Amino acid sequence: MKHLFSSIAAALVLTVAVRAADQPPTLAIGSKAPDFTLPGVDDRNYSLKDFAASKVLAIVFTCNHCPSAQYYEGRIKQLTADYKGKGVSVIAISPNDPKSVTPNELGYTDFGDSFPEMKLRAKDAGFNFPYLYDGDTEAVSRSYGPVATPHIFIFDAERKLRYQGRIDDSERIQSVKVQDARNVIDALLADKEPPVTSTKVIGCSVKWAGKAETVKRYMDKLATEPVTISKADAGTLKALRKNESGKLRLVNVWATWCAPCVAEFDELVTLNRMYRGRDFEFVAVAMNRPDEEKDVLKFLQKQQASNRNLIFASDDRDPLINAFDPEWAGPVPYTLLISPEGKVVYKEMGSVDTLALKRAIVKELNARKPW
Repeated sequence: MKHLFSSIAAALVLTVAVRAADQPPTLAIGSKAPDFTLPGVDDRNYSLKDFAASKVLAIVFTCNHCPSAQYYEGRIKQLTADYKGKGVSVIAISPNDPKSVTPNELGYTDFGDSFPEMKLRAKDAGFNFPYLYDGDTEAVSRSYGPVATPHIFIFDAERKLRYQGRIDDSERIQSVKVQDARNVIDALLADKEPPVTSTKVIGCSVKWAGKAETVKRYMDKLATEPVTISKADAGTLKALRKNESGKLRLVNVWATWCAPCVAEFDELVTLNRMYRGRDFEFVAVAMNRPDEEKDVLKFLQKQQASNRNLIFASDDRDPLINAFDPEWAGPVPYTLLISPEGKVVYKEMGSVDTLALKRAIVKELNARKPW
């Protein structure tokens, strides 16, 4: 037993050491801003020289998927607007490698951290600052050493680092008491010393490249989850629609003979993997006949659909359709997002708009239980 504990301790020490090695050192106060050339969501390339006329330069390392980063999007926009024309430039850089993010880390977002998704987020949110992508090599991000998203670095006119850390002291704006970034910017504009030079940073860890094996192990684990199916009679379907689970429930009625159903099914499995860590569940209901259960199960296993799966319990489909939704005429795919109170908050007859569905899920989950 003593040897076992010694082995575990040694493994933990090695794991911590490896993780520590993954994190580059944070740029020291007084250091010159490392130069960069990075693509922005407006399809322009940006470098330090583009901001040479600014007395103060604030670089925020942030991303799409992190809930902490999302909380600060509005404040970064406001910071940009408030100091426009005062000699202050604000830019944002996404340091994350999209390939190093597992599905469960996307439980609070409608967008991942890829460059195309950054463009969509910037457009939807109306970003008024350059939003730059560094996810392919992360070379620029490593030269600055952000530890989390968001993490702000503020430089003076000589591009010496005068502050690094949090934007303010609470991700929940109603609880903010100290506006660190604004205090530093105001001091630098007045040719004064910043009131603070470094603070702790709260947020999601930066997703440094090299975690492909970790992501693979996670996906391999998902592939081993059992996939089952059970028959759904009228009572089961009525209860499914009523939804007394206490969770936001996504129901997709589909069939193996329905081409659009088959085409979109993998996206629904991905949605389940993203949001199931919250108060969310996905239930797939096959409209196939009961004697087709083996074929349905084979398809579900191929899709690694470890969510709750049902199949119509009878060849007489009309009573089953009416039990689930009397207003539904019967065509598939048919998708409903049902609140814990039994209210339909999203409905689609035909193929779903995945982004619209993600947004509906995130909106409902956050309204009930923000992180």
